[in-house]
Amino acid sequence: MAPEPAAEESAPEAAEEPTAEEPADDEEPPGDGPVFEASDRRARIVADRRGVRLSLDEEACEFRWDEIAAVETESPRFGKRYTITVHTPDRRWYPIEIEAAARARFKEWDEQLDAVLDAYFEEA
Repeated sequence: MAPEPAAEESAPEAAEEPTAEEPADDEEPPGDGPVFEASDRRARIVADRRGVRLSLDEEACEFRWDEIAAVETESPRFGKRYTITVHTPDRRWYPIEIEAAARARFKEWDEQLDAVLDAYFEEA
């Protein structure tokens, strides 16, 4: 009779698994559109279908695409700090600097961020 209770226990778990996955609709499935991620030891930016998330040390902020007026990038003439600034419609801006391992990353990051902006920012 031990196998029957084990079967009963596994049935509710199996029923719970799909419902546990359903609320995750707001999470991005892997491979679902372009994603831009850049980080260094202190700062991180992620831009995907949900919007833009910035974090620096213990501080973090998140912007949905409908909360963004513009996204601006700047790479210095010298040095390896790549600056991304998120502008909001109420004329506030939120810059973050990411230190690149090499200046060659700037072009790669620009291309990746452009792909995300082309895919999601125009829709908002």
